[in-house]
Amino acid sequence: MDFLQNHVESIVFCATEPVKAEEIRLVMSEMFEAEVQIEDIEAALDSLLEKYMSDTYPFQVFRIAGGYQFLTKPAYQTSLGIFLKQKSKKRLSTSALEVMAIIAYKQPITKGQIEDIRGVNCDYAVQKLLEKELIEIKGKSDGVGRPLLYGTSKKFMEYFGLNSLSELPSPKDFITLENTIGTELDPNFNDYAQFGLTEGENDPGAQAHAGATLTALEIEAGKQLDLQDVIRFEQEARKEEEQKSEGESGADNNIDEETNGQQEEGEQQ
Repeated sequence: MDFLQNHVESIVFCATEPVKAEEIRLVMSEMFEAEVQIEDIEAALDSLLEKYMSDTYPFQVFRIAGGYQFLTKPAYQTSLGIFLKQKSKKRLSTSALEVMAIIAYKQPITKGQIEDIRGVNCDYAVQKLLEKELIEIKGKSDGVGRPLLYGTSKKFMEYFGLNSLSELPSPKDFITLENTIGTELDPNFNDYAQFGLTEGENDPGAQAHAGATLTALEIEAGKQLDLQDVIRFEQEARKEEEQKSEGESGADNNIDEETNGQQEEGEQQ
C-alpha cells in the first residue's frame, strides 16, 4: 500500500489542478498493466489527507472541485498573500468583483438579471470574467430571446478553495440583530437583500447598497470569500450616507435661521 500511496502522492503533487481518484486509477492501471481498484486509490488518498494534517507541514491535500490537490494551509495565507500581491499587481475591477459575487450566489443567471441588480451595463465585466475563466456559460434561459445563462467555473472553485458551492458563506451567518442595517427590519425584506444577491434584488434599498458591499469581495489567489468584509463595507457606506445627510440637514437649518432672521428684520422695519 505504501508503494501505491507514493505513486498517488507524486501524481497529486505534480498536478496543476485538482485530480480525481478515477484519473489516478487509470494511470496506475496502465503503469501496472493490471486493473487497480478504485477503493485502493481512495484509501491511499485518505492516508494522504490524514498525513498532511500534521502541523509539521505548511501544506496539505485538499478536496477541491471533486478532486485532490496540494495547497498551502490557511495559517500561511497572510505571508503568501503579500508575496503574490508583490508578484502581480493585476486585479479585477470593482465592477468585475460585483458581477463575480452576484453570479456566485445567483447562478445560473442572465446578463440582464445581473444588470437589474447592479443598475448598470455589465458587458465588459462579464467578458473579462469569461476571459479569466472564472465564470462560464451554463446554457440558455427559457425567457424571451433565450439569453445566455452564466455560472461559476471549475477555476472559480479552485481559486477559492471550494469543493462545492454549498461551502460559500451565507450572508445571514454574519448578521445579528445588533448589527443589522436599514431596511432589513422590514418584515418583507429578505435576509440576503442588503447584498443584492437574492429576491431582494428588486428592493431599492438593496440596490442602493449592493455596489458598496460587494466591493469587499476582492479576488486574490488563496483568499477565501469573507462576507464579514461585506458587512464592514456596508456599515461604512451607511455611516458616510448618515454623515452626509446630517451635513445637508445642518446646512438647511442654517438657511432657515438666516431666512427667519431676514423676515424678522423686515417686520421690525
